Amino acid sequence: MIKTATQTIEMKKPQASEKKGKILFIGAIGREVCRQLIDLNYTGLSLPSFSKAFYWLENQLLSRNELPVAIISDFDLNDGNVYSFYYKIKSNRQLKAIPFIVLAKGKGKEEKIRSLKVGIDDFYIDEFRAEDIDGRIQFLKEFKKLTVNIEPEPQINLNHFLPLFRMPVLKRIMDIIISATALILLSPLFLIIALLIKLESRGPVFYVSKRAGTGYKIFDFYKFRSMRVGADKEIEKLQDLNQYKGKDGDASFIKIENDPRITKVGKFLRNTSLDELPQLINVLKGDMSLVGNRPLPLYEAEKLTRDQWAKRFLAPAGITGLWQVTKRGNGGEMSEEERMELDIAYAEKSSFLFDLIIILKTFPALFQKEAV
Repeated sequence: MIKTATQTIEMKKPQASEKKGKILFIGAIGREVCRQLIDLNYTGLSLPSFSKAFYWLENQLLSRNELPVAIISDFDLNDGNVYSFYYKIKSNRQLKAIPFIVLAKGKGKEEKIRSLKVGIDDFYIDEFRAEDIDGRIQFLKEFKKLTVNIEPEPQINLNHFLPLFRMPVLKRIMDIIISATALILLSPLFLIIALLIKLESRGPVFYVSKRAGTGYKIFDFYKFRSMRVGADKEIEKLQDLNQYKGKDGDASFIKIENDPRITKVGKFLRNTSLDELPQLINVLKGDMSLVGNRPLPLYEAEKLTRDQWAKRFLAPAGITGLWQVTKRGNGGEMSEEERMELDIAYAEKSSFLFDLIIILKTFPALFQKEAV
């Protein structure tokens, strides 16, 4: 039976021989592939969005129902691109063993290389045949049995699976009222800061980057530009200066003291936290909240898919949060583990009253040395 494009589509073919299992398809392209693969003895479930697919997988896990033998997804959907969904899958010890294939006709080779680097099993940018995908699924199933270690659990541990965060109504109302009012009142200050940035260096006024927020959802993150243009490309050269760098040379977070990429105006903006003001736009849009865990650059978020740390993404992404008001002014003394533990603590304690306490503590913290 096939329903409309916005509904679940489940298709089955009469029994002819042993079934190869169910495949989860996400997106419009997946529906056509679903029709083709049922002729190759699969059953198919086609869903129109990442959120619907995530809820379905969550229910399968919690009810101990059969999981799909493969997940095939379009690259872009209305509720995000494939990476935010994949990071959720990767963070679960059972789901990460399912072959994950992306259909991205028209995307370039650079996007394919990026997808394979983050762990996506295959990424089709050219024409494809159902027979090719069938063969790829069979290979990946056997390959993952050999390479992915899945520890059996007597019960589903919810700490190992990230449900979608549902924003409390009162918190969202507070975010909208405060962010809208602040943007109106601070508009003259925005203009002054924009002029200072332009006078000192060429380039855009705003720094826009992709960040991973609640549930690994990726969005455009706004700040006033405080570095010279092209600063992101220099990060590899500065790894030795990272304050979070451990003995093994690896770190999930990056913070560089006396960062040489920062401009003079940028240093003032950072010390006064004025560079954070454009995030009020993110709050108004619903990407972030006033209080929450800091949304992370993708190169940091990709390293926080371990079960014990992924829980930080259960909380909303925020401008200010628990670790900022607890450790601000002592950023150099704070270890990576301490910061992540504070993020997890906020995810566990998050409430409207707790948010108000953090907001009140934020104002005196603004006059301390920048630690973000």
